[in-house]
Amino acid sequence: MQEGLFEDRQGFQPLAARMRPATLDEYVGQNHLVGPGKPLRRAVEHSQLHSMILWGPPGVGKTTFARLLANLSALSFETVSAVLSGVKDIRAVVERAKYRKQSEGRDTLLFVDEVHRFNKSQQDAFLPHIEDGTFVFVGATTENPSFELNSALLSRTRVYVLKNLEEPDLLRLLHRALTAPEGLDGKIAVSDTVLGMIASAAGGDARRALNILEVGTDLAEPDEQGSPRITEHHLEQVLQTSLRRFDKGGDVFYDQISALHKSVRGSDPDGSLYWMCRMLDGGCDPFYVARRLVRIASEDIGNADPRALRLCLDAWESLERLGSPEGELALAQAVTYLALAPKSNAVYNAYNRCRAAIQNEPDYDVPVHLRNAPTKLMKSLGHGDDYRYAHDEPDAFAAGEVYLPEAIKDHRFYNPVSRGMEIKLAEKRDWLDQKNRTSPTKRFP
Repeated sequence: MQEGLFEDRQGFQPLAARMRPATLDEYVGQNHLVGPGKPLRRAVEHSQLHSMILWGPPGVGKTTFARLLANLSALSFETVSAVLSGVKDIRAVVERAKYRKQSEGRDTLLFVDEVHRFNKSQQDAFLPHIEDGTFVFVGATTENPSFELNSALLSRTRVYVLKNLEEPDLLRLLHRALTAPEGLDGKIAVSDTVLGMIASAAGGDARRALNILEVGTDLAEPDEQGSPRITEHHLEQVLQTSLRRFDKGGDVFYDQISALHKSVRGSDPDGSLYWMCRMLDGGCDPFYVARRLVRIASEDIGNADPRALRLCLDAWESLERLGSPEGELALAQAVTYLALAPKSNAVYNAYNRCRAAIQNEPDYDVPVHLRNAPTKLMKSLGHGDDYRYAHDEPDAFAAGEVYLPEAIKDHRFYNPVSRGMEIKLAEKRDWLDQKNRTSPTKRFP
């Protein structure tokens, strides 16, 4: 076993930190953003940096890219973490950036890691300083910015999506790590087969690939030529634990989400519980699971059991109040309930059909009888004329009335299924349809 291979280095840093690129050509992956002629490369080359949000899974180079932008643009680099910092820390960074700009004429790039974890007021604290150019703001997030970031912050930044690295990108990075003086400097031998296994196990995560390689150096043993070598056997030892972890944002992440969703849809409480626990055990944010369950409740159960949505929201609230791991039991209650609940995608289909119709049809005017009439002018134009107040009608139903534009008055978006509560809803709709058909009063005969 090779021990102390790099103990002579002063200020030792992990391999992933030592391999941070110094140029855009050394930056691995994200060719859709930094390849020749692409938007971020042009911004750097023309010294036209702007505030941005980098959205992507862990290990794809968000922090590395922010540091690279600062270095290439000769900006001071400041960083805050939304996990560890508060408004006080933000103010301190702002003061340093202002002082630097006024006294040194030097601009600042502020990198905010996990920006989605800042609350609304904390996110708002950045806005005036982004607008007046105190710093170039670069936020990093693994969560969808549309859901997790304030619209005010999004309107002042551009969102760039970073993707998982492909295996050829990871192999290029691993080869450079093996040979570069700041890396392993040619002191470790690794076959192409083993490198391929590392790239595959990394699941698109550059940091994970380098960490696996670095741990492998501690297990490396001399080969026939006396050079330390990482073999498949050593790699198996490394991967016994690392492969089991939840690769947030990689293929395993999406596969397990898919397995959870399909297990619920397939009414298997055991499979549903298993995949949810696998995700939590591997480090998935339990609030992500809570959000996913709420979506499933509407998409796959809907009005067949309206209690399912409420139960999922209650589970989410329980998780907020209890934290993890205590609150995760409420998620288990919700996911098993969802699995055994009657299934209906009628609401999901109705929503999609309605959205498609709106996109494909003209923008029809609101029928005159449904329009608001708060002024005399509007009343004189006939707004609200002949509107039938449902509560004054038999059974509180204005039979024969129409609430869609005349051109699409016969469109049917929502069709309840014959399962669960939707059986009753379908019966109610049939009854209402019959009253409409037989009504002597019809809006559009």
